[in-house]
Amino acid sequence: MSNQSEILLESGTNELEIMEFSIAGKQFGINVAKVQEIMKFCPVNPMQKAHPDIEGVFKPRDEVITVVNLARHLSLGESENPDFDIFIITNFSQETYAFHVHEVVGINRISWQNLQKPDDIIYGGDEGVATAIAEYDGRLITILDFEKIIREISPKTGIDLEAITERPENHIPIVVAEDSMLLSRLVLEGLEKAGYKNVTYTKHGLEAWEYLEEVRKSGKPVKDYVKLVITDIEMPYMDGHHLLKRIREDADFKDIPVVIFSSLINEQAMLKGGQLGATGQFSKPQLAELIDFVDELVRTDGV
Repeated sequence: MSNQSEILLESGTNELEIMEFSIAGKQFGINVAKVQEIMKFCPVNPMQKAHPDIEGVFKPRDEVITVVNLARHLSLGESENPDFDIFIITNFSQETYAFHVHEVVGINRISWQNLQKPDDIIYGGDEGVATAIAEYDGRLITILDFEKIIREISPKTGIDLEAITERPENHIPIVVAEDSMLLSRLVLEGLEKAGYKNVTYTKHGLEAWEYLEEVRKSGKPVKDYVKLVITDIEMPYMDGHHLLKRIREDADFKDIPVVIFSSLINEQAMLKGGQLGATGQFSKPQLAELIDFVDELVRTDGV
């Protein structure tokens, strides 16, 4: 899958590649950047007292991998021909998982502008696991929030707010761009706990950019409203790399520090983020480390 990831990481183009797959006849998708490889279904070793959605573990090579039964997690029907099913091996948030699906349809390259946030009523709002809806070739593809799925199965996995210590209040204006409702809440709670009280939350890169443009139109000093941007990469309408590219190419905003906080951080993403001018890059769930970095920027007048 490395070639697909390299194509995606030509970033700043505001495009991504989605691996489309089906479960019980319904279409779903995952960002190719999270996919390590795909494998044919094979028997796994069940784990006693594991979460019901954990099918078991297997060891295809040197690593023991946990298998998540997506049909079970999404309350969909089991496969009629499991011998033809597929394991999607993923790597995100510094962890490797296998997701058991029924069929891999293919890879589709689309613009983030063609992804829409799901309706809260239909897709469960904060309780749902859909992060975006893509329309491709007449099909609606539900992009799943795989980080949220893992956290629902294993609540101890992910951001640990207990690792963040309380600090004195600081009112530097920070803009956060994060589409996941769960993760945005955790990021905002973490910043609040660390004393950062002047935070503007935006749901995706486009909304963050529109906020910056509103600041510009006001005629007031930009630094009065934004001294730091913290952004995810994977967001509908405008991804974090494209947001970073726009900021760095704009005379009014180019000096604003931009810190990337994403589950997609790997060697290739670090390289691309650095080329685009990221001030810092952290992999979810390293929120405590990110906040330490923000503290250092504040201490050294980097913001």
